[in-house]
Amino acid sequence: MAEDVKPTRKNLMEIEDRIELSERGHDTLEQKRDGLIMEFMDILDQAQDVREDLEDQYDEAQKKINMARAMEGDVAVRGAAAALKEHPEITLESKNIMGVVVPQIESTKVKKSLDERGYGVIGTSSRIDEAADAYEELLELIVLAAEVETAMKKMLEEIEQTKRRVNALEFTVLPDLYESQEYIEQKLEEQEREEIFRMKKVKAKKEEQEAAERREEAESVEAASQ
Repeated sequence: MAEDVKPTRKNLMEIEDRIELSERGHDTLEQKRDGLIMEFMDILDQAQDVREDLEDQYDEAQKKINMARAMEGDVAVRGAAAALKEHPEITLESKNIMGVVVPQIESTKVKKSLDERGYGVIGTSSRIDEAADAYEELLELIVLAAEVETAMKKMLEEIEQTKRRVNALEFTVLPDLYESQEYIEQKLEEQEREEIFRMKKVKAKKEEQEAAERREEAESVEAASQ
């Protein structure tokens, strides 16, 4: 409450400094919030594209694997999958977007040539190769989707946190400071008016005393001359 602040010039200067700092912080946070929203919209567009590609690629991979099962049988398909020697590797790093640390996921050994898949070319048909190609592309899209979706979530959390800080400054901190500033200024003005009134009374009383002394002196001079 403003009434809890002692109305002194020192406190007024401190509050004015806090107002200036809070206003600068508010402007900075607003700029950060707007920048984060722009970055988030770019990531959101990317996420929507990745989701669509992921759905399309998943449908394509399902068609390919179903065709391979129909043509080669489940045993041959499972055998080809089990022949894989080198499995994909995922490395997790990070990057900074406007102060927000988001993951950067890198995948290696996902796309493989025929001889790297482990199953023999002889004895398998192109249907299995096509299914393997489709699932390798699907896996790469899944990795990309994980990176984009996580980045989008972290950006959204930072936007919400920044918005709360902006609102706290705009609707709580600054109004309270303005109220305290106005209260102290009013009290200081009242004190100044009271001091001026008191000084005028002191001056008037002094002038009255001086006038009385002059009268007494004049009367004394007049009495002495008679």
